[in-house]
Amino acid sequence: MPRPTGRVLTLLELLQSGGIRTVAELADRLGVEGRTVRRYVDQLIELDVPVESVRGRYGGYRLAPGYRLPPLMLSDDEALAVLLGLVAGRRAGLTTAERTANETASAKIRRVLPRHIARRLDALLDALAFTDQPGDLDHPDAGVLLTVADAVRHRRPVSIRYTDRDGRRSERTLHAYGIVAHAGRWYVTGKDVRVGEDRTLRLDRITDARTLPGSFEAPAGPDPAQRVLSGFAAAEYRHEVTLRIDGTAEQIRAHLPASVASLEEHEPAAGENPTAGHWLRVELRVERLDWLPPVLAALDRPFVIERPAELRDLVMALADRLTSHARRA
Repeated sequence: MPRPTGRVLTLLELLQSGGIRTVAELADRLGVEGRTVRRYVDQLIELDVPVESVRGRYGGYRLAPGYRLPPLMLSDDEALAVLLGLVAGRRAGLTTAERTANETASAKIRRVLPRHIARRLDALLDALAFTDQPGDLDHPDAGVLLTVADAVRHRRPVSIRYTDRDGRRSERTLHAYGIVAHAGRWYVTGKDVRVGEDRTLRLDRITDARTLPGSFEAPAGPDPAQRVLSGFAAAEYRHEVTLRIDGTAEQIRAHLPASVASLEEHEPAAGENPTAGHWLRVELRVERLDWLPPVLAALDRPFVIERPAELRDLVMALADRLTSHARRA
């Protein structure tokens, strides 16, 4: 059973949530009798927490209006979890504020950690490594992020000011389906009402957001994360690549994830053997082709390049180089 001190802290958390709490409600939440609740309230008052007694039919207890609540009370495990989340978010580039805010938040928590927990955290951070480091990413404005999140939850249109990658500024009305964190950046996916099409927008390029009257129905289909990945795969780039690969979706996705390529079943053409392997059509759009030949070699599955012809030349050049290196050995 929780100790009395733990119940007193739980009582404070209940009062911090706001409003008037009846003695019966508090007694039920704490698993004690009403007179014990009153004793716990007296203990909080002795600690200079301004708990007020409200008389009447719907009376009970509440915190004094305008009272500035004390700092969060975290257990050792909770403080450690928060600190690790801040460290991992900063390393991954998924912070919603400037780096200084992340670091000052970490410092405040570290100052109240018991010494033995702080030492263990330092040992963990010394031993922890990340496979990649974030670049100089732009962070979304916290107010914009919260406004868009509220619009997503309540299915309300949101008006935004957006700057695209070419520096063009525009005002848009968005039916936001969801917010997605991907590869160190924050995105919102939804329907751009002006053009009537789905769009994936970077949150750090939104300079202003405000919710509008009305509501909308979210469409059926892929979840927001899948919509973002599909949008990346279909984005306009210099080269359009179409392949046929004999393999399973899992084998192909291990080298060409959904954010890069789209997959669909290949329908055999006239003259093709319909039972010869399991072929999937793979489509992707890329700025450069030079990274694809090593990927196809690592895939180690039969493939056919439908387009572009330039990719065939690059694959054959890689094959010639590998053959030449093998002969030298």
